[in-house]
Amino acid sequence: MRYIIGIDVGGTNTNACLLVIDQGGQGHVLKMAKAPTRHEDLFTSTRQALAEISDEISSADCRDLEIHLSTTLITNAIVEGKGDPVATIITTGPGLAPEAMGFAFPVSLVGGVIDHRGRETAPLVMDEVRSALKAAVDQGARAVAVVGKFSPRNPGHELAIEDLIQQEFPGLYPPTLGHRLSGRLNFPRRVNTCYLNAKVARLQREFIDRIRDTLLWELAALSARTGQEAQKTRLRVFLLKADGGTIEMEKAVNRPVETILSGPAASVMGALALTEPSESCVVVLDIGGTTTDIAVLVGGKPLAEKDGAVVGGFKTLVPAFFSRSIGLGGDSTVSYQEGRIKIGPTRAGTAAALGGDALTPTDAIVLTEQGSFGDYQRALTVLENFSRNTGGSPRELAEEIHQAFCEQAVAAINGIFADLNSCPVYTVSEVLVPRGLKPEKIIGLGGPAAFYIPRIAHLLGVPYEVLPYYEGANAVGAAASRPTAAITLRADTALGKVTIPELDQVTDLARPALFDRRKAEQLALESARGYAEKIGAYYPEAQFEVDEEEVFNMVRGFYTVGKLFTMKAQVKPDVIKVVPK
Repeated sequence: MRYIIGIDVGGTNTNACLLVIDQGGQGHVLKMAKAPTRHEDLFTSTRQALAEISDEISSADCRDLEIHLSTTLITNAIVEGKGDPVATIITTGPGLAPEAMGFAFPVSLVGGVIDHRGRETAPLVMDEVRSALKAAVDQGARAVAVVGKFSPRNPGHELAIEDLIQQEFPGLYPPTLGHRLSGRLNFPRRVNTCYLNAKVARLQREFIDRIRDTLLWELAALSARTGQEAQKTRLRVFLLKADGGTIEMEKAVNRPVETILSGPAASVMGALALTEPSESCVVVLDIGGTTTDIAVLVGGKPLAEKDGAVVGGFKTLVPAFFSRSIGLGGDSTVSYQEGRIKIGPTRAGTAAALGGDALTPTDAIVLTEQGSFGDYQRALTVLENFSRNTGGSPRELAEEIHQAFCEQAVAAINGIFADLNSCPVYTVSEVLVPRGLKPEKIIGLGGPAAFYIPRIAHLLGVPYEVLPYYEGANAVGAAASRPTAAITLRADTALGKVTIPELDQVTDLARPALFDRRKAEQLALESARGYAEKIGAYYPEAQFEVDEEEVFNMVRGFYTVGKLFTMKAQVKPDVIKVVPK
């Protein structure tokens, strides 16, 4: 029997889910668990949730176990400015100079040029590289980001700088090279992506080491309960990425930036795993304790950010679902401003009804539902105290809180769709979304979802669905996610070269004149499979596809002298369908 444990570290709670996968490939939830998130010690939260969830398989012969982890660690580190000081080394090329791009961090420009076709037009000036690195180290740099303007067309300069760092600057953390993170050409975003990855790489390494120790400890405890030797259990650990796919934990150590925004991705994957595809425009609303995450499905597929994720104000090339977070949740602050109730955007803390001191929307829910959960008397008391300032009864105040909560959620949804219709994004399948989108259905998850989703849907005038296991459906989504990986192939028959930057490959075409679209597609698919195996993203059921392609004739004078093929091949995004009881 195959088991998958999904763990989602949220702002308020850490949710866990245990899935068992049947012979037909469908998932069934065996157990859900929840632990308070301790931001100062994520490992304790993870261990607590994991210990509770693993009790369910204590009597099973668990020889094949996967753990899928969605964590806020890297996102929080970037937002809070944590991580290593970084030396960012840039080789330039034709076009706008890097110093005019206004990067939010220092960059060092060194001599050496690769042009847009991947040809070296000026050699790399190694003395300038050495000088830039020495100066950065003297100023405290501990990590390095290396980016060439056209390195996806020819990574030679970046690879040469990597060799220099390894030989002459062994005290620096292994460098991040821009071409390995993305084969796309958007230079400013590639520099940001590379810089952020280098900045948090050591944090990711430390996190993975501690998580491994935590999991080994839990595996030993599980083995003791089952009487099964730990070494006979095949354990694989994956981290959730911003595009809803997973990456094997040990491979993620060099690509931490890909794990940003995994929380919103877990919500979307939960919706995909627990519902049937719909052709309508669906809003996915994950109402947590601290924030509400909003995503959109069109034709059964999640919208994706057109150019890449934005985190902490940095525009990156990291593939990511389109989502927006607002400071609205069950633990949000309730205030009275200009004669109106306002919810959030800050977190007040634990609801009075659950043992805290602050008035929150959760207390209003406890009062309205007459104590179906929580301490009704504590909720009543905190609402009575607050209502002395607003007038009216505690029950009237609770309804005002509910109304304000729902109106703010609806305003955020309407604002998102106004933005979408003014600047369309793309779906995962890269089909341009038409203008005129509007919400046609709401899918809800998160602790307060069962209470608030029907009310929000009523204000919008659309049908709704509250997911099974809604309180921890993001953990279900993490567990149900499949690995993803992609490569970019660029073949220039006029130059007789083919480049696959993610694999560090620049090779000669044996017979350029005979290289055609079919051969380009075949090579792209083969390379995607090899890359997936290299980074731990391959699995037996994986399907590979070319989801972007461009073919241009190269013309000189009045004659075609070659063709330029650009193809993106990937593991087809997928999710395990979860069948509720």
